[in-house]
Amino acid sequence: MMRSVTDVRVLVVDDQDAYRRAMASVVAETVGFVVVGSVASGEESLEAAQALGPDLVLMDVNLPGIDGVEAAARLTDPGGPVVVLLSTYDEDEFDRGGCGAAAYVSKAAFSPERLLEVWRQSTSQR
Repeated sequence: MMRSVTDVRVLVVDDQDAYRRAMASVVAETVGFVVVGSVASGEESLEAAQALGPDLVLMDVNLPGIDGVEAAARLTDPGGPVVVLLSTYDEDEFDRGGCGAAAYVSKAAFSPERLLEVWRQSTSQR
């Protein structure tokens, strides 16, 4: 299947392989979205984002080394990708203020519908 020129290019970041696969699966099920990379750490996310130029980064909050909040802050320069933080934690259990992330989504609530909703909201605010 050929992907559309307008597909949203997604980088998946999670230190747990099962969650990376689950997030990539949701992206694959979502029309108009394509996974361009999958990495396991905040440091790798910075390198991959520079190399791959994703439109959207799905970033786990709890990562070894540079955590997801810090990595999001480094990625969201003007012209950078939209970053959505994901976690098993409740949103009030961590501080995402000032990191530039467009949204927070619980891993349990992550679905094609939620992905589309967050993408539409984040791009309408740009």
